[in-house]
Amino acid sequence: GGQAFLGETEITGLSDKALTKLRRDRIGFVFQQFNLLPMFTAEQNITLPVELAGATTDRAWLDTLVETLGLSGRLTHRPGELSGGQQQRVAIARALIAQPDVVFADEPTGNLDSRSGAEVLSFLRRSVRELGRTIIMVTHDPSAAAYADRVVLIADGRIAGDISDPTPESAMAGLDALRTLEPAVTTAPRTGA
Repeated sequence: GGQAFLGETEITGLSDKALTKLRRDRIGFVFQQFNLLPMFTAEQNITLPVELAGATTDRAWLDTLVETLGLSGRLTHRPGELSGGQQQRVAIARALIAQPDVVFADEPTGNLDSRSGAEVLSFLRRSVRELGRTIIMVTHDPSAAAYADRVVLIADGRIAGDISDPTPESAMAGLDALRTLEPAVTTAPRTGA
C-alpha cells in the first residue's frame, strides 16, 4: 500500500499507457547486459528512445553526451565493433538522451573489466554533478558503491543501513554488517520414524 511519486507526479494510480509514457519520457535505464540493437549504429542506438517517442533529437545534448562519454569516433560503428566499455557508454547515452529525471542502473559494470568499469562509474558520477541527473544504482560491488554520494544498504527488502560519502572500505564494512544480521541456519537431527 501507499503512494509513489516521481517528482510531483503520483505514479501509483497511473494507467498502463500513462506509465509507459512516464518511463519513456522521464526514466532512463542502464542494464548489466547492454541491450543494444546489433543492426543499429551507436548513434541510432543512442537516439532510439527519442525516435520511438516521435520527438526530435536535441543535437546539442547528443553532442554533449557523445563528447563526455568519449564516443565521438564511434557513432557509425555497430555494437559488435565496439568494446564492452564503449557499448556500456552507448547504453548510458541512450539512457540519458531524453534527459530523464532519474536513471536506474542495474549492476552497470557487471560485464566490464576494471578499467572500463571505472570509466563508466566516473561518467555516472559526472552525470550527476555536471549534467544534473539522478542515478540510482544497484550493485554488490563496494568499489562501485564508493562512486555514489550515498549508499543505502537493503536486506530482505528493508533498509538496513545508510552510508554518506562512502569509500570502498565503508561500503564493504556495511556489507559485512549485513551478513551478521542474517539469521544463522541450524540443523537438528531428526528423531522418530
